[in-house]
Amino acid sequence: MARDEPGPGRVRGWPVAFRGSEAVAAGLVRWSTLRGPRFRRVHPDVYAMVCDEPDVLLAERAASVLVGEQGVLCGFSAATVLGADCAPRGAPQEVTACGARIRSRPGLVVRREALLPDEITVVHGMRVATAMRTGYDVVRRASCPVEAVVALDAVANAGTFAPERILEVAARHPGARGSSALDDAVRRADARSGSPMETRMRLLVIGAGLPVPELQYPVQDPVAGTVVWLDLAYPELRIGIEYEGPDHFRPDRVRRDIRRITNLVDQGWRIYRFVGQDVLGTPERTVAMIRRGIDQRRSTSDAPWR
Repeated sequence: MARDEPGPGRVRGWPVAFRGSEAVAAGLVRWSTLRGPRFRRVHPDVYAMVCDEPDVLLAERAASVLVGEQGVLCGFSAATVLGADCAPRGAPQEVTACGARIRSRPGLVVRREALLPDEITVVHGMRVATAMRTGYDVVRRASCPVEAVVALDAVANAGTFAPERILEVAARHPGARGSSALDDAVRRADARSGSPMETRMRLLVIGAGLPVPELQYPVQDPVAGTVVWLDLAYPELRIGIEYEGPDHFRPDRVRRDIRRITNLVDQGWRIYRFVGQDVLGTPERTVAMIRRGIDQRRSTSDAPWR
C-alpha cells in the first residue's frame, strides 16, 4: 500500500504530513509526542515529522492534507508537484477551494476560481491541477512577463505539452484575471528549455537583439560515438551557450564537463559558459561577449546566416 493511501490503522500522509487528530485517534501517536521535538505543526491540526532528509514536497503535502478533498493544489504549488521548478523563492502554497470554507493564512493562499473536473488530477497522492491548467495559472500569476515565460517553459517541459495549449484552457474561462499575459508568454515560450535559468538566458539574448538561438542542439562526436546537447546554439557559426547550475560544480560533473567542452572545442566550437550572476547580475556584459563572438565568427565564416 502506498504511503499516501489510508488503510486499517493508518492515516493519510503519515508520518510525512498528516492530521494530528486523525493520527491520535488511530493510536499512532499521542498529543504530547506531537508537541515534542520529533514533530512540528505546519498548519492547524497538520503535523510533519522532523527528520534529517525532509520530503522535498513537504509544504505541498501539508497544504494538501489541510484542504483534503475540498481543495486542489494549484498555481506554483501544483507546478512543484508536477516537477516544474519555477516557483518564486518563498512563495506560499496555493490551493483552489472547491466550495469549502477554507481561508488564506500565512504560508497559504486560497483561491476561489472555477476549476473543471477534467482540470484536476492526482500526483503523489495529492489532488493537483493538471499540467495545462497549471501552465495557464502560473502565467497569469507571474510577477513579470519574463517570469511568465520562465514558468510556462518549466510547466510545459514537465507536462510535455505545447505551450500554446494553455490557450485552450483560457477559452474555457473567458475573462479570467491575468489572461492578457497569455498571448505574449505563449509567443515566447519553448517547452524544450531545460531549466528556468536557461529560459532567462534565452530571453536575455533575444531581448538584446541577437538572433534566436537553437535550443537543446545536438552535437555528435563521430569518433567517440556520443552526442552533446547544448543549451543554446548558433550551429552555422559553431557557437554554443551553456548555463552552468550548481550541479555542474560537483567533482564528478566538473570532470565530465572538462571532457565535454574540450571535445567541442576540438570540433571547432566556441563555447560560452555562464552562471546565474552572469545572466542576472551583469546581463550587458554577458550579451556583449556573445555579440563579439557572433561578429568574429561571421567575419571569418563563409557559412550563410539564417
